[in-house]
Amino acid sequence: MRLTRRSLLATVYGTGLAACAPAAVTPAATPEASHDLPDATQLASMIRNKEISAAEAVEEAVKRADAVQPQINFMVTDTFAMAREKAKTPVAGPFAGVPFLIKDLDNVAGVVTRFGSASTAGQPPAEKDDTFVAATFAAGLICIGKSAAPENGYLPTTEPLAFPPSKNPWDTTRSTAGSSGGAAAATAAGVVPMAHANDGGGSIRFPAANNGLVGLKPSRGRMIDEQPGARPLDLAVQGVVSRTVRDTAGFFAACEASGAAAVFPAVGLVTAPGAARLKVGVLSTGFGGAEPEAEVAGILQATAKLLEAQGHTITGSTKWPTAPTFGDDFLAYWSLGAAQDVAGVEKLLGKKADETMVEPFTLRMAANATTLKPADIEALQTRLLAAATAYDEWIKGFDVVISPVFTSPPSPLGFLRGDVPFDTLRERLLHEVGYTLIHNISGAPAMSLPLGWTTGGLPVGIQFSAANGAEKLLLELAYEIEAAQPWIGKKPKVWAG
Repeated sequence: MRLTRRSLLATVYGTGLAACAPAAVTPAATPEASHDLPDATQLASMIRNKEISAAEAVEEAVKRADAVQPQINFMVTDTFAMAREKAKTPVAGPFAGVPFLIKDLDNVAGVVTRFGSASTAGQPPAEKDDTFVAATFAAGLICIGKSAAPENGYLPTTEPLAFPPSKNPWDTTRSTAGSSGGAAAATAAGVVPMAHANDGGGSIRFPAANNGLVGLKPSRGRMIDEQPGARPLDLAVQGVVSRTVRDTAGFFAACEASGAAAVFPAVGLVTAPGAARLKVGVLSTGFGGAEPEAEVAGILQATAKLLEAQGHTITGSTKWPTAPTFGDDFLAYWSLGAAQDVAGVEKLLGKKADETMVEPFTLRMAANATTLKPADIEALQTRLLAAATAYDEWIKGFDVVISPVFTSPPSPLGFLRGDVPFDTLRERLLHEVGYTLIHNISGAPAMSLPLGWTTGGLPVGIQFSAANGAEKLLLELAYEIEAAQPWIGKKPKVWAG
């Protein structure tokens, strides 16, 4: 069966998502639906079985990318030529031959990493792959391009001022969220079945929620490239956004750390729902006291009813175990990273950074960091460590806690952009992102699942929080929810098929 023959192409990409495994184990079947793009698990099986070739799969992804890039701006740099060459050679791994995108905050050898910033224009290509990028390639994935991100991954929208904004394929006047917004837009629009993402404050969960995808933020130290560090210093973790639970589970199994260097015992490939019935807490109030909009609150309550119908125990409402200052403390800690980034730009370019090099938000965050004295930073870290300890104790009262990911459905483009006046943007951020930051401080895993759409057709994600190391529980629950309330058949207005 050849993808280059148009009549057979339609047949291949119209097949149902039958169960197939990247290894000897058979994962749970994804609910059947009318769909014209196989998920990564099925596509890998088709390549292994020689129904199609890796070269043909790459060529199809390139065609899809060309079709939707002008509409949603999901990609900063294409690596089509590199992908075509890679697909000509034997590729191994559980996802051998599957087209993929690497987020443009991580290095791919031979490609310039732009970090969403004007300051990187004219810089040389990366000399080698980052460790986690190399792990994705070892899993057999083939990079067709670098997906768009906000400047240095700071904002929960992918609207870097140095590039055209990424647009939500469900409604191109809306944000994809960020910072893995380009990856999510491309996956939702059917360019690739899944794409690389990472998360330092919600950057896997935010775009998963805004684009109707599965997004699992792993525990800190869980994935291959990470080493345990002093909390709360290491905020970012690596992962993926996908359309099916089994793709996220397969990617997780392929890229988790194992052996003596692993922080947690390896989970391996999770293939089915779990049998245990869980204690579930319901949380609606954000860190700063904000409540979700009515449609988001309704989807949260519907999710609680769904879980209850599945036999889980809803223990009632709960609240974050954090101080009222937590959101501002997180932003202050984030500003220290901005100060390092601005200093790096000034060293690279040999002059003081201004708004022609970096965005107003980045400059203001860096300026705020300069006002922090060593005693202030020490006190800040102490409070954040206390928040991490409080989360670890609080989550012991539940198996999982459900909450919104954002207080509202996908926001209009421009609402959270880096040139919004700082004080206005700060207020908007603290209102919108009241549910995800604690997991990056505590290191705990959390997952967004697409469990509702607004009356206007916009996706809404519900977050599932758990204890450190509890990814197996989250993936088993995700399989169960996916089977009970399938989302795979839903397509956005911008679709590459």
